[in-house]
Amino acid sequence: MTTSSDLAAFAEDLRVEVNQRLSAEPEMMVGDMFVRVVSERLIADGSLEDLDVCYMRQQGRPALEISGYNISSDGTILDLVTRETEKSGETITKTRVGALFRRATAFAQACHEGLHKLKEESAPVYDMAQRIHAEWAQLRRIRVFLLTDGRATLESIDESTVVGLPVTYQVWDIARLHRLAASGRAQEEIVIDLEEMGHTVPVLESPEQSDGYRCLLAVIPGQLLADLYAKHHSRILQRNVRAYLQARGRVNREMHATIREQPGRFLAYNNGISATATDVEVDRREGVVFLKRLHDLQIVNGGQTTASLHHASTNHSLDGVHVMAKITVVPEAALNELVPRISRYANSQNAIRPADFEANGPFHIGLEHVSRVAWAPARVDSKRETRWYYERVRGQYQVERSRQQTAARKKRFEGECPPHQRFSKTDAAKYEMTYLMRPHTVSLGAEKCFQEWTLECKLDERDAPTLSYFRHLVAKGILFQGIRTQVLKLRLGGYPGQTAAYVMALIVERLGGQVDLDMVWRLQQVPEQIEATVPHVTQLVRDVIIDPPGSANVTEWCKKEDCWNRVRAVSWSPPADLAAIASAPRRS
Repeated sequence: MTTSSDLAAFAEDLRVEVNQRLSAEPEMMVGDMFVRVVSERLIADGSLEDLDVCYMRQQGRPALEISGYNISSDGTILDLVTRETEKSGETITKTRVGALFRRATAFAQACHEGLHKLKEESAPVYDMAQRIHAEWAQLRRIRVFLLTDGRATLESIDESTVVGLPVTYQVWDIARLHRLAASGRAQEEIVIDLEEMGHTVPVLESPEQSDGYRCLLAVIPGQLLADLYAKHHSRILQRNVRAYLQARGRVNREMHATIREQPGRFLAYNNGISATATDVEVDRREGVVFLKRLHDLQIVNGGQTTASLHHASTNHSLDGVHVMAKITVVPEAALNELVPRISRYANSQNAIRPADFEANGPFHIGLEHVSRVAWAPARVDSKRETRWYYERVRGQYQVERSRQQTAARKKRFEGECPPHQRFSKTDAAKYEMTYLMRPHTVSLGAEKCFQEWTLECKLDERDAPTLSYFRHLVAKGILFQGIRTQVLKLRLGGYPGQTAAYVMALIVERLGGQVDLDMVWRLQQVPEQIEATVPHVTQLVRDVIIDPPGSANVTEWCKKEDCWNRVRAVSWSPPADLAAIASAPRRS
């Protein structure tokens, strides 16, 4: 049972993490960093696909307030995040929760009505409002999330509508966040009650196999799968090896055509789905077994079928559409070992890329190991050697810090592994792809950049990295973070991450694709020659990225290779002292 002291300790750990992250990015507001830290948990949980943190508050009638947004990769779901911070342990009343949700939905409606026209075009708020306005026609649902370190008295809120779109609401307070963290799971448990959803599904049940699993075979109504996807979206596809390919692929187009023209033949034409669950509850009546509840359902093969049914259901009836399903009930202890194999070996309707699999193999485990034993040289302004801490699994750093049982030991740990020298796999992807002169890929966002890094560098085929590779990766991180800090000091406005990626990529490009990374590692800081040229290069880059063709969205423009090509075309040659730190080509 969770006690108030458990919640207080968890809230304190969360506050410490927010403050540690702020020390590396002091330009951010505390509330924005809180949203970023918590959203990373929800992205890992699958509740969010991604999030652009962007705060806006506007007084008036109605009042508007928002802390971040995301439009799903298929363009049908708008996620809006609002926040109530610095309320650790305090009660957030039903009235306050309702007011925050109303401000968020009022923001959505204002975007639909053209809010961006009232904002400065160079501001991130303009980008946010303009993109939501531009994408509104294909949206099918809005989800609003309230993130708070307080305790909410409201557990649920009824759906509403905004300009005809259904809106659902989720409260993630300190108690719910603690449940997610304390469960030791990456994902909050999903429990699906079929009876409550109005479905009766008979199944055939196999005996328990030698590895402790068993299988159930069922014919599932297509509407049930569509409803599950509508409610849980990517959360039920967390262990699926690919994202929804929309209706562009041949197979998906044919599925849509079958639903539309011959729904009764869908069962015959479709290969069905393969799913896993950690537990099932059944009802046995007159010799027939019926599914009642599913715990932790994950569709590991058939995500295309599921998403296609959901999208088709917005325009066509799914009466008569059924899908064959094999549900493997896997003990929780065997999930990480067995489920990826099921996912790999199940029959597939669309080709699978290596990057679609979770990159959790020898490369990342090896990178974690070398980060624990490699000591970095002391900086000129310090006599202390430190380590760069690779956080392969979210929360590792805080867990290891918490294991230091005294304040003195915690201080010693932070001295050896400073919070600003912690980096995640998405940070590593950002550093690598920037150095590879792919700033447009970095601008796609953390998760998509990580997937592209995995594919581009074939990480799933690589062995554990060497000490030399680790040092060069850290050196790339030092360059990126140092350039970003300089960009912020110039106070040019929004898009510091995109600007830093483009500035670093342009400098690397003009140095022939090589910087003396060994020198950067020895210095543990950006070389003076690079620091001196950053302000000028930044201005050249900004002139391009904040002036997209056709007055397009700046954020979306930065994601395009055409933007990088425009930046590469600017007239600039590095001075002689900078060119001197280019190194001979090497393999990292």
